[in-house]
Amino acid sequence: MTDVCPAPSQNSKFSIRNLSYAYGEKQVLHDLNLELPACQLSILFGPSQSGKSTLLRLLNRLNDELEHTRRVGTILLNGEDIYRPGVDVAALRRRVGMVFAMPIPLPLSVRENVLYGPRLAGVRQASVLAETLERSLQAAALWEEVKDRLDDSAFALSGGQQQRLCLARVLALEPEVILLDNPTSGLDPLSTAKVEESLRQLKERYTIIMVPHSIQQAARVADYAAFILGGRLIEASRGRTLFTVPSDPRTEAYITGRFG
Repeated sequence: MTDVCPAPSQNSKFSIRNLSYAYGEKQVLHDLNLELPACQLSILFGPSQSGKSTLLRLLNRLNDELEHTRRVGTILLNGEDIYRPGVDVAALRRRVGMVFAMPIPLPLSVRENVLYGPRLAGVRQASVLAETLERSLQAAALWEEVKDRLDDSAFALSGGQQQRLCLARVLALEPEVILLDNPTSGLDPLSTAKVEESLRQLKERYTIIMVPHSIQQAARVADYAAFILGGRLIEASRGRTLFTVPSDPRTEAYITGRFG
């Protein structure tokens, strides 16, 4: 099991240095420099099409197979370049898991959705699989709702339950980092609150980096926040500071609803 973070860390989990990225002729990120702290919930926020989701995908190399893209700069995870030659990308993605905006359960039972990754990794011992199943569903705040339905199809769950199931599937692999791309965009307020409460508990064990559904959500959950506008980092600081006394007038304008 992943070591519990002893306290919110000032050490960087990811160091992003001089990062630029383009799809064909469209420049999406411009010379981005950002330190994302370990053992905290970091928020990347800004208007649509600002490059937030692209940045998130670059943190576990999900864009590797896209053609006609260009990347310049460095992304370090625990001080090591994740794009250096010889990196095991599959292993990286186990360390840095991702949950997307739309829940995409596998066409399997609830149980087999959670255990798919561990089984693929070679785990066969029944007691270990049973512990992983319950632990992951508990951490995703889903166990009590599905413990008597583990062999039902995942598609029988509600949208909010499917999203938390996808989170449990990531947690089953015990990642170091959880990336969340707008994970509550299609959920009702009650399901959103359950996901947010799960994140508050999970950040004691994992580094979480999230693109939020709204400014209000960002302000509620952020330990650390970065405002990205037009693919450029405008400012980054502790969440409480950024959402109450931002240093840049563009940040203040955005969080108060004067644009965006």
